[in-house]
Amino acid sequence: MDSARGDGGPEFSASTRLLVIAPHPDDETLATGVLLQQVLAAGGEVRILLLTAGDNNPWPQRALERRWRLGAADRRRWAQRRAAELQHALAALGVPATALQSLDWPDLGVTGLLLRSTDLAVAAIRDAIDRFAPDLIAVPSLQDRHPDHSAAHVLVRLALAGHATPPALLAYLVHGDKGDRRALKMPATAAQLAGKRAALQAHRSQLALSGKRLRRMAERDETYFEPDAPMPAALPWHPPRVWWRWLRLDLVNPATSQRWAWQSAPLRHDADGTLRLQLPAAARAAPCFVRLSLDLCSPWIFDHWGWCQIKADEPTPTVGVAPLDRPS
Repeated sequence: MDSARGDGGPEFSASTRLLVIAPHPDDETLATGVLLQQVLAAGGEVRILLLTAGDNNPWPQRALERRWRLGAADRRRWAQRRAAELQHALAALGVPATALQSLDWPDLGVTGLLLRSTDLAVAAIRDAIDRFAPDLIAVPSLQDRHPDHSAAHVLVRLALAGHATPPALLAYLVHGDKGDRRALKMPATAAQLAGKRAALQAHRSQLALSGKRLRRMAERDETYFEPDAPMPAALPWHPPRVWWRWLRLDLVNPATSQRWAWQSAPLRHDADGTLRLQLPAAARAAPCFVRLSLDLCSPWIFDHWGWCQIKADEPTPTVGVAPLDRPS
């Protein structure tokens, strides 16, 4: 990637190497359809790293196949359908089929891989990055409410930890509120917008129930963010006490992966009520990510609290703090 354009956006050239991290088929179109076309138009090279086949997608499948019960064979068939749709979408964007690399991770299972097989998952991402050697990576935002998306962000950041010359990162948000964060918009030409529309139309299975919403998304300028700076070891959450017994706190960094029940986590209150995570020196490494989740079965797949990045490599202050109030 070359220097910035006059509007603050990145300048692309024949030397640009863009890696798009796509948790599911259609993310490459919704989040980066214009970006992919712009890099290719400049003569650059692109690679799409597809994490899952998008096969755990029951409601559109039930609607289109008119069946309620879905077994393993049904999910494999749905994965094949979505793979074919993806190939048509890539063709509409001008992306060669050889630019696609699939990891075949479980749909709605990326967070589980991150937490239970951290080293293997990070190694797979690092290998893909090292093989392609991108100078620009488009990655889901840490604030994305879909657990596969936010976990993908954590994995990429861990894979780049210690990298001598890390590529630039552009974070994109598909599920969630952009808020007032400073964003980089990627305006599209009429031809690029037409290509993105055609690519989205190729993902017919996803348009069955969400067509209006997805088409509205595709009409907007693509928006990217720089990764947020880590906050102090203070946590941004204050969950209601009624939920405490079911809450789980996960921490992942290059040194460790740990899980606590909320009531046994090493938390302390600042004098102003801020919650701080206290870690032993051996567990302090950057980048460090923390996730708060509810350990209850629910049909709702999206995160309520999600992830944050903290400065766990800094000592936690102990003056003026008290242990977390734990109910009996």
